Amino acid sequence: MQALRQRAACAARKIRPASAIRNARGYASGHDHHAAPEVNEGLGTAFYVFAGLLPTSAVFYTISRPGADGEPSTISQYLNQFEALNKDYVVRNALRTDALEQAAHDKHLFLNSGSKSPHVELKTPELFNSGSPWNVPAGHSANLDHVTEHYRKAHLADEERKAKKLAEKAAKAQAVAQAATQAEA
Repeated sequence: MQALRQRAACAARKIRPASAIRNARGYASGHDHHAAPEVNEGLGTAFYVFAGLLPTSAVFYTISRPGADGEPSTISQYLNQFEALNKDYVVRNALRTDALEQAAHDKHLFLNSGSKSPHVELKTPELFNSGSPWNVPAGHSANLDHVTEHYRKAHLADEERKAKKLAEKAAKAQAVAQAATQAEA
């Protein structure tokens, strides 16, 4: 239905005589209207910003140049007064970093110094059980006891191997010492 209306409107426009079309009327006769009012416009913000930047850049250039005797510039002297504050921050940050590293070292010693050795080859063994204990969907919380047990057994085997190696070295050293005492006698 819409297409038929559009076709009919298009046909009606073509049939209309050309005289029915109105021409636009011009009002520029010249004696009925006044001239546009005079407007005094200022130079604008951009001009004043640019005009202010020229002397500012010249002043900045002169204070940034070093002195005639090789003395530092005014800007360098101003910035050097903040260096003492910066040194305080550097020392403070170094002390805090050392304290945190010592705390991490002590934590590892404390965790691994018990009668039973819960050694795990990770810097942060508590990451095994990381995550929220609340709102965990069923089946999404894995039991990682077998992983911990695997690493504990690997640690015990490694410690046993090291102990055997040390015992062999001690026996060799003792044999060498006995041979040296017999050679002297």
